[in-house]
Amino acid sequence: MAHGYDTMMNPSIEDLLEKTGSKFRLVSLSAMRSREITSYLGQLSQGVGAAVPPQVTSTAAKPLSIAFEEISAEKITSIEIDPEAEAAAAALAAAEAEAAAELGDDSA
Repeated sequence: MAHGYDTMMNPSIEDLLEKTGSKFRLVSLSAMRSREITSYLGQLSQGVGAAVPPQVTSTAAKPLSIAFEEISAEKITSIEIDPEAEAAAAALAAAEAEAAAELGDDSA
């Protein structure tokens, strides 16, 4: 442990920070996953089941605790998105859609 004292939380924040790399990424990832788990649990009563169920067996009752356990078990990870690559891909897709639309108009 980084600070040398025991915490009540299991898995510890220090371990979770090692898995995610930053506080911001830990907060973002755990919040998004917690919302997904909450959505899944809400859909169980309706029989829909479109959301992804928890990926670990847990005795925790709270979705955030389950999300932390999933991060600790490396069942969920974050991915880094390059904004420049995303913008280039979107521009390319728009250009292809425009070209396809022009071809469709010329043949009519």
